[in-house]
Amino acid sequence: MTTLALRRPDDWHLHLRDGAHMAAVLPFTAARFARALVMPNLKPPMTTTAALGEYRARILAALPEGADFEPWMTLYLTDSTPPDEIRRARDSGFVLGAKLYPAGATTHSDAGVTSIENTWPALEAMAEHGLVLQVHGEVTEPEVDVFDRETAFIDRVLTRILERVPGLKVVFEHITTAAAAEFVRSARGGLAATITPQHLLLNRNAIFEGGVRPHHYCLPLLKRERDREALLAAATGNDQRFFLGTDSAPHARHTKEAPCGCAGIFSAHAAIELYAEAFEQAGRLDRLEAFASERGADYYGLPRNEQRISLSRERWTVPDHYPFGDDELVPLRSGTSLAWRVVPA
Repeated sequence: MTTLALRRPDDWHLHLRDGAHMAAVLPFTAARFARALVMPNLKPPMTTTAALGEYRARILAALPEGADFEPWMTLYLTDSTPPDEIRRARDSGFVLGAKLYPAGATTHSDAGVTSIENTWPALEAMAEHGLVLQVHGEVTEPEVDVFDRETAFIDRVLTRILERVPGLKVVFEHITTAAAAEFVRSARGGLAATITPQHLLLNRNAIFEGGVRPHHYCLPLLKRERDREALLAAATGNDQRFFLGTDSAPHARHTKEAPCGCAGIFSAHAAIELYAEAFEQAGRLDRLEAFASERGADYYGLPRNEQRISLSRERWTVPDHYPFGDDELVPLRSGTSLAWRVVPA
């Protein structure tokens, strides 16, 4: 196979930042994806529908001329998000859900949820109004090993949410373990999961290959090889509950290569190409379209895209870095080659 054509994909988990940083990375996503669910963990966090509307307007204004791309938004859930805000989000027409960040779990999550007990009114309102809960699935208690935080989240938080609010749809974002994949398969209807390219292509050895690799540091962390294999099986299988979400998270080089570096991997520059590589390694390129272009749209109740995108089997070298406002941005697979390349429309 020298070319691969598929329905234009969607990215159901994306970080765009704001201002000059957003302008630097948005064209990569707009060139590949028809839609994206944009994360709300800015400074300040996007805790109101009004703030999300203003942010969405800035995204649309920053699009390259002629770009055909639609941003969808998700509310930043806090301990005090009122049910009325959930209703306003539903009525906006551009908000699909609310994002649960456990306080302190990842970048700009300090305003997140400190206890699930504080969120029941908001979650019940979400079920009533048909909004989806997207969860960063990690606990933050210091006694829990950092590699076990996802599993602990399933036991301590996610199971309770699914039982307490049976009508709520939930996306378990960027799952990283075989246990998480199995939990999604066995849970009640309404639970789905996104999977990133890094968790399909890398295991935790990549963080320490030849020394500490800060640009392979993300949260949740890369896990064992058996976990990567389980995620690849989930993504390339027939289960409709697993779909694409890059979690592409740009950070300036100096904030990654630091004594206390930021968590996040930037993959938007070659996202669909990276997924194609993973699916080809599994011998399942025929399943990429379902994972990238169909299941997520179906889950969120949106029409599948009518446009097409083409990839060519053409080796190209990823740049060492990209401009990022006044900074530099180091992408996933910087300085190495990829086997697939998007064919310009």
